[in-house]
Amino acid sequence: MRSMTATVNLPGGTALPLIGFGTWELPPATAYEATRTALEVGYRHIDTAALYQNEADVGRAVKDSGVGRDQVFVTTKLRPRDARQARRALESSLRLLDTDYVDLWLIHWATGPDDLVPTWEALLSAKDAGLARNVGVSNYSPAQIDHVTGATGRSPAVNQISWSPGRHDPALLEEHRRRGVVVEGYSGLNNTDLRDPVLTGIAERHGVSTAQVILRWHLEHGIVILPRSSRREHIAANLDLDGFDLTADDVAAIDALAKG
Repeated sequence: MRSMTATVNLPGGTALPLIGFGTWELPPATAYEATRTALEVGYRHIDTAALYQNEADVGRAVKDSGVGRDQVFVTTKLRPRDARQARRALESSLRLLDTDYVDLWLIHWATGPDDLVPTWEALLSAKDAGLARNVGVSNYSPAQIDHVTGATGRSPAVNQISWSPGRHDPALLEEHRRRGVVVEGYSGLNNTDLRDPVLTGIAERHGVSTAQVILRWHLEHGIVILPRSSRREHIAANLDLDGFDLTADDVAAIDALAKG
């Protein structure tokens, strides 16, 4: 698998890069510089959200990077508190990002039960209007995905959820695959003990960092990753996953770190 260029096709045919650059908790100036760096070293998938309050800086970085807008997959997210004004919220995000569309618009986490279907219908309407090329959810359970799919006949393209070796759940991954929903994993590094001897041992054998082992493990499971850093060397290293392959035994050992 060529990590830097590998993609997964979303239901509508859009190619989603398996490695994205996350911008959570990056303040405005840092978000701009880090996103510029990410695009310089080869990322073509940038993830932000209204909640992060850095959409304008991310958008400016994309614009200033010199990389064509059509070459960068941009994701943003709807805050649940804005659910009843979803279209207005998206229009605000588009102004801040300085773009006519986003490649993926997600509901950041599930709204109250009464708003689940209307909010999803608002995202579908935005997709039909060309403001979002793909729409999905974040932090949803399979049951919530089934609820909105059953009500509208259209399922989310993506569910962005917390994923890490300690939280690996093959059954949950299969639930998404059976529904045709791509899993994006966030906080894979934050939620992992980078000093775990299983991980450090694998890293030493391959001559790479523990972080690279964890990220490569996600890719081995077909999970989209969104590593975040403000340091150029880490930003580059998190993308540079092509030079080694985890063995089946490596993957099984990491899988076994899951807390049952």
